[in-house]
Amino acid sequence: MTMPDLNLLVTLDVLLTEQNVARAAQRLRLSPSAMSRALARLRQTTGDPLLVRAGRGLVPTPRALALRERIGPLVHEAEAVLRPLQALNLAELQRTFTLRCSEGFVENFGAALVERAAAQAPGVRLRFVQKTDKDSTALRDGTVDLETGVLGANMGPELRTQALFRDRWVGVVRPSHPLAKAGAALTPEVFAHSRHVIASRRGVLGGPVDEALASLGLERNVAAIAGGFVAALALARGTDVVACVPERHTEHLRDGLHTFALPFATPEFSIAMFWHPRFQGDGGHGWFRGVVGEVCVMG
Repeated sequence: MTMPDLNLLVTLDVLLTEQNVARAAQRLRLSPSAMSRALARLRQTTGDPLLVRAGRGLVPTPRALALRERIGPLVHEAEAVLRPLQALNLAELQRTFTLRCSEGFVENFGAALVERAAAQAPGVRLRFVQKTDKDSTALRDGTVDLETGVLGANMGPELRTQALFRDRWVGVVRPSHPLAKAGAALTPEVFAHSRHVIASRRGVLGGPVDEALASLGLERNVAAIAGGFVAALALARGTDVVACVPERHTEHLRDGLHTFALPFATPEFSIAMFWHPRFQGDGGHGWFRGVVGEVCVMG
């Protein structure tokens, strides 16, 4: 099947509006003869005269009148599709952005993120969904706009990323815990032999802290395993266990608790945001990424 020349849609729209070959030619910057040839092609394509002589002018046929009701919106829609993006008007932006992140991220940055977004774009709604794994399917299928966390090896290779801040592991205990007063006496051995709560979504032991201790021939005395940092800190608040958590990621969660530097070296790591390339050129999405970046830098 031969595809019709879609340029004829614009020509037909102008002809039906002007009902005059010369004026239509002038609007489209064509010669009258070129416009006459275009009208002939339209007649051949549609199987209808479209415009017929009436005195000194042209009048539309019934088929042309029916087409005129449809052709205008069609052409305007096509022009809108091909028109360059206009400047984003935040005051008129009506959109819901879904951010997949940990509870700690919401606790630490969520309020500032909501306030900053509302101040710039009152019609924007933020939806926070809990991050239970590192699967990037939700980013790929568009159900999540943006995700934060440590970039993992199993993230999709096509995803775009931007670092937000650097973080490090710290120890946390309640103020009455013996380690809160240990000071210089806190050695890797004392730390390892204390009772610990480990934060692990899958209940798996191990990680940077355990790897660092293993290099010293030590192993943590694990008393409990929690499903995340919020639960681990709740246990540290209520009993004499040590929780190891990211410092910046849990700043507000650690209010009222004693935080100390680990007595051995662990590598710092970057918290990043990632998104699918389908949103790379989206003005609203770009604005939202900027807001998240600003809030994390300020926080």
